[in-house]
Amino acid sequence: MFADLDPDMLLVSGIVLLALALPAAIKAYADSDAPRLSAVLVLAAGVAILYAISLQPDGFQLADVPHAFVNVIGGILH
Repeated sequence: MFADLDPDMLLVSGIVLLALALPAAIKAYADSDAPRLSAVLVLAAGVAILYAISLQPDGFQLADVPHAFVNVIGGILH
């Protein structure tokens, strides 16, 4: 069912979710609230990133991340 997912798309989605979790955590801290949304975003990001790494035969290197962003943005715009 999920075998046709693109590892680059999963990696980029996970990184974007992590970036969205930071403001949610800061807002929850400022409001003296529990960071529920932030925790869910971090969990979803972790699952997406780990699944992307497992789908990539050689894994991802740090230098592959910008290339993954370019591939995903190019695929969306094309």
